[in-house]
Amino acid sequence: MSLEQREYSVLVASAMDNFNSALSPLLSEAACSPAHVAASVSAAKRMLAERSFDFVIVNSPLPDDPGVRFAIDACASRGTVVLLLVKSDAYISVNDKVVVHGVFTLPRPISRQSLQLALSWMISARERLRRIEKKTLSIEEKMEEIRLVNRAKWLLISELKMEEPQAHRYIEKQSMDLCVPKRQVAEDIIRTYS
Repeated sequence: MSLEQREYSVLVASAMDNFNSALSPLLSEAACSPAHVAASVSAAKRMLAERSFDFVIVNSPLPDDPGVRFAIDACASRGTVVLLLVKSDAYISVNDKVVVHGVFTLPRPISRQSLQLALSWMISARERLRRIEKKTLSIEEKMEEIRLVNRAKWLLISELKMEEPQAHRYIEKQSMDLCVPKRQVAEDIIRTYS
């Protein structure tokens, strides 16, 4: 899927209506839709608990909390890219706290051009995370297959008194002869002998 076809879900935690209305067209231009707006950290936390978002933008401070801890926690959500906007006088100290957690930080006031640039960086980071997630999922699936095949081998060894190489060859041969993945052969053996 190309970037032109992709849409990114966004959670905006901001109590500033003028910021929210200025951000809305930028999000649309960057294919960041649908955008959900929360006027407080507690509302944003509820929304984040209900569903995942590609991007979280926190316009600090919010009425109930500065939002720094929320930005860090949101960044820990799998695949979420977080942008924290803070007052310029607090930028350096806040950035030092959150950068180690992967949170992007920008000082306010912010220009339209800087915000567009930040959104493009967020898209780039999200795509990189997407590739890593896909690779991780592939590795996890492969590890699960290896566990199943090993379990099936040990069942063949204990139930049919095969040697380990013989059990391994049996599973591979069944897989080739039946034109099915080794995982399926292993699952059949586990069902049969468990």
